[in-house]
Amino acid sequence: MMSDQDKQSLLDVLREQKAKKMKGGIYHKTQIDLTYNSNHIEGSRLTHEQTRYIFETNTIGTTADETVNVDDIVETVNHFRCIDLIIDKAEEPISEELIKTLHGILKTGTSDSRKDWFAIGDYKRLPNEVGGEKTCEPELVHDCMLRLLKWYNAKQQRSLVDILDLHVRFEKIHPFQDGNGRVGRLIMFKECLRNGVVPFIITDELKMFYYRGLREWGHVDGYLTDTCMTAQDQYKAALDYFRIKY
Repeated sequence: MMSDQDKQSLLDVLREQKAKKMKGGIYHKTQIDLTYNSNHIEGSRLTHEQTRYIFETNTIGTTADETVNVDDIVETVNHFRCIDLIIDKAEEPISEELIKTLHGILKTGTSDSRKDWFAIGDYKRLPNEVGGEKTCEPELVHDCMLRLLKWYNAKQQRSLVDILDLHVRFEKIHPFQDGNGRVGRLIMFKECLRNGVVPFIITDELKMFYYRGLREWGHVDGYLTDTCMTAQDQYKAALDYFRIKY
């Protein structure tokens, strides 16, 4: 006999466990794993265990001789809130407002937020590069984002490849001064939930393959696709364990 959870979608389960503040389930695991890995890719030095401890207790355990970057802690707490937002807004179309809101939540209270040239929850004011490559000029970001969202939201159905294509285009625009990778991966996760695609988490072990995939997209799309499908398999294993259909 099927249990109630067997009949629920992943999004249903995430929302239910989020509402119950349930520990030890897929919501709990997703919050910790996605936050730890996405922040770690961007240089956070918090461990997986410290990330879990912050989520579960709102405190952080350190040893006497250990120093911890305050921004790492703040952005970890903020990232938990971002995941809650994409679960709440999963079925809504992507918009500039949602993307900027994610960035605003992620960077609130950080040292960047105290820099007068750094825009929190708004597009960049200064040119930046990613991986040594030029990105969209600040004055053109708004128009580039509008075109990107118009192109993507016009699609009737969106596959994994469409979601990856969106991600690559977003990262090439690089609309924010900092936080683009994390916001971009949050959007990918949300769009997987929205379109019935098994979501995935880019782990530290997959980081270099992920970067190669971003760099080579349009030439060898299989690099990024294969990397994300490997990450999907890892998430499917968790769904199998928790007996959630996909």
